[in-house]
Amino acid sequence: MSTPLLDRTAATSVPVLDVLAQRWSPRAFEMATPIDENKLVAALEAARWSPSASNTQPWRFIVARRGTDLHVKIDEALMGFNREWAGTAQVLIVALSEDADAEGNPRPWAQYDLGQAVAHLSVQAHADGLYVHQMGGVDRESLRALPGVEDRFTPTSVIALGALGDPSTLSEKLQQRESTPRVRRSLAETVIASA
Repeated sequence: MSTPLLDRTAATSVPVLDVLAQRWSPRAFEMATPIDENKLVAALEAARWSPSASNTQPWRFIVARRGTDLHVKIDEALMGFNREWAGTAQVLIVALSEDADAEGNPRPWAQYDLGQAVAHLSVQAHADGLYVHQMGGVDRESLRALPGVEDRFTPTSVIALGALGDPSTLSEKLQQRESTPRVRRSLAETVIASA
């Protein structure tokens, strides 16, 4: 079965890099094939090399491939309509911020830096033909029970990652969301001051 190609390129006010304009967050993921491990590692490597305050690198990831118990546990921690589609992703990744160092000193910038790491991950994945959909609708307490999650780590979001699937496999409601035009507020509304 061939996956239908959707043109989801953003209508930007000025030209931006193609990988940024073409990046979007689908809900339909390919179910038939496993993840390309080289592309997955490249996405994680891009996250590893993202900038951080004082090079503290306050991000951690839990990576679960579909078909594993860990993938099931992460899928069960999803809330709302995320449960309808995200489990089909080839990989689910828990994104955690290290909000304090090992001595308990706070890192108030940790979630910002985690966001940069996830942005790098998503751009690299898209450049390699994979798709990323980030979700904040998660049961964070359930994610705290996953292996390796120490007290200083805060589960922030879950990332569905994989190859684009066929949107016709989704419910009618989700199919509509897949085909709705992408919109953002204007640049003038986003930049609140400029001199």
